[in-house]
Amino acid sequence: MQKFITINGFMGVGKTTVGKRICDILGRSAFIDGDWCLDIHPFVGNIETKDMAIDNILHLSKNYYKCSECDSVVLSWIMSENTLNKIVLGLSDIDYQIYNVVLTCNKEALIERWNNDNTTEWRNDDNLNISIKSIDDFNKRTECLLIDTSNLSVNMVAERVIANLT
Repeated sequence: MQKFITINGFMGVGKTTVGKRICDILGRSAFIDGDWCLDIHPFVGNIETKDMAIDNILHLSKNYYKCSECDSVVLSWIMSENTLNKIVLGLSDIDYQIYNVVLTCNKEALIERWNNDNTTEWRNDDNLNISIKSIDDFNKRTECLLIDTSNLSVNMVAERVIANLT
């Protein structure tokens, strides 16, 4: 059975980096960055664009499912429980084994990672403060495998995720 792995968490926690590393380790995998599915310039985040992004994610996921070269899909995106539920429901007509992962870290680790990433244009103080405020909310998630990445390398986090795939 093909695997569908969601990597969720706040901005800057390492979702994209970990998701890509999981694909590298697993092989025969597709990586979907939810932000790519909502890449509107200028950015508009409302119900219409969020629903469009979910539809794009589902379309890509179903195409990867049909591809004989793909055994797993890794989706990296900031997802509310409602958004995650819409994606899971949208995939219910295909035979994916779905694994939900939430990455978190402490404030100090987040700030260090944030300051070390100079390639992302949205790394600013306003977004950092939004991310810091959401740490507690993500730490309360119960529908998933919750991994505190504060003192872990990318490889260690990826291996923990993979170890929980059955």
